[in-house]
Amino acid sequence: MSQGVLDGQTALVTGGSRGIGRAVALELARCGASVVVNYREQAALAEAVVGEIEAAGGRAVTAQADVVDEAQVRRLVGAAVRTFGRLDVLVCSAGVVRDQLAGAMSLAEWEAVIQTNLRGAFLCMREVLPHMMPHRRGSIVGVSSVAAGLGGRGHVNYAASKGGLNAMIRSLAVELAPKKIRVNGVAPGVIVTDMTRRIRDLAGEAIVKSIPLRRFGEPDDVARAVRFLASPEAGYITGEVLHVTGGLGL
Repeated sequence: MSQGVLDGQTALVTGGSRGIGRAVALELARCGASVVVNYREQAALAEAVVGEIEAAGGRAVTAQADVVDEAQVRRLVGAAVRTFGRLDVLVCSAGVVRDQLAGAMSLAEWEAVIQTNLRGAFLCMREVLPHMMPHRRGSIVGVSSVAAGLGGRGHVNYAASKGGLNAMIRSLAVELAPKKIRVNGVAPGVIVTDMTRRIRDLAGEAIVKSIPLRRFGEPDDVARAVRFLASPEAGYITGEVLHVTGGLGL
């Protein structure tokens, strides 16, 4: 199964039960990592990801936690370390959308997105540091979005959360560089997932015409970028947000 670049390492993937997170978990396992597949509610889907990894000869476990809850995140990270003895890679993939025009957006819709997409990423990043810093190794990858740099109707909460994530990635990269911990992000465009189904159904043809490569992205397109940034192949890259968009926005 292993392609070797992550042999012996342990990766924690939040939101790993479906979509981009699922693809990332499978890709990191293919490259030799032991994977902790985090989920909030979709236990069966997370177990299916673990089953697929194990069937191919890899090692993986599920771990339930809501990333907005500080105590649950602390337990999640601690369980990952106890299970596999180390933690080398964190991928913050858990995310939600609550699209609404700003004038009609409720505070609950705003808070739900900021809490999961930004607070959740911060809590996970903070909690892994005591397990990475003493060993002077580690790679953190945040799953951002092209929405952070492109204006869009109904996306003020989502765009703000991802723009904040990008800023956090850059600052944390500077802070952690002396400890040899790299922090990067990927910014997907329109990827074929449940999260984007509504916008693809409403305006799919028009969106494809705006993408230079003339197709929507697949979760595996993003997962391969995450794997690269997480691996020693990207050993001299930190503080970057790699766009995986097919050229959208150029």
